[in-house]
Amino acid sequence: MDEIEGKNRPGPLRISAKIRRLTGRAIYRYDMITPGDRIAVGVSGGKDSLLLLCILKFIKTYSPVKYDLQAFSVDMTNGQWDPAPLQTLCDSLQVPLHVIPYAIEHIIDVKREESPCSLCANLRRGILNAAAKKAGCNKLALGHNLDDVVETGLMNLLRNGRFRSFQPKLWHDRAEMWLIRPMIYLSEFQIRNELDRLGVATFQHCCKYGADTERSRTKSLIAELKPRFPDLKQSILHALENHAPADHWTATPRLYAGVYESDRPVSDSERQPDL
Repeated sequence: MDEIEGKNRPGPLRISAKIRRLTGRAIYRYDMITPGDRIAVGVSGGKDSLLLLCILKFIKTYSPVKYDLQAFSVDMTNGQWDPAPLQTLCDSLQVPLHVIPYAIEHIIDVKREESPCSLCANLRRGILNAAAKKAGCNKLALGHNLDDVVETGLMNLLRNGRFRSFQPKLWHDRAEMWLIRPMIYLSEFQIRNELDRLGVATFQHCCKYGADTERSRTKSLIAELKPRFPDLKQSILHALENHAPADHWTATPRLYAGVYESDRPVSDSERQPDL
């Protein structure tokens, strides 16, 4: 059994049964992993990506579905971030690590974007896709969790008037790469607890734009609503996965378009009775 050195103690890489079950449910339901896959895991040093790497490594040790695993990290500072702790972890997991320096922070500063998070995410995903494809990978795994699902759904609803979130599994035509998100059923609380149990320390580069963003404000809104609606996150997840066609508002055919659009008075025979 592989071992990882955590912040407090070394220990076997044994993911808890509940985390395995919830991750396995997402992988099975959305057919995320198939035999012979070469999976690139996007890692930043944060809690989500580190746990995702540990989970996929653990599953790989016992799953009958055989796949290859590699780790990829984008250095947003273009060489000023120290990836040594991440390299140590990947070495202990026996997972190859590729670090791609890229001046994302400088690009954001120059462009003065109103939504730097969106630009950063798109840039990082493009860089990861290109690096993963060059390394022969066919899938990119990202560590988005249940909280990310809910926050994205609410942001789209409140800001764009569309109730939708990102897809658990998505094909990128331009990159010719599948994007998978195996942790969509795991909450941030569960992820933090699992990393603490494993003794794995985080070492993510701190983004100077992360303090006041649309996502952080949405996270605060959810925290305010949760005492009144304890099942808020699960309810939103259920709505995303079970939105039936019958739930859509469907406009009736405009049989009387000529009547409503003309300027002539409407006769009594043409009027519809009140309901």
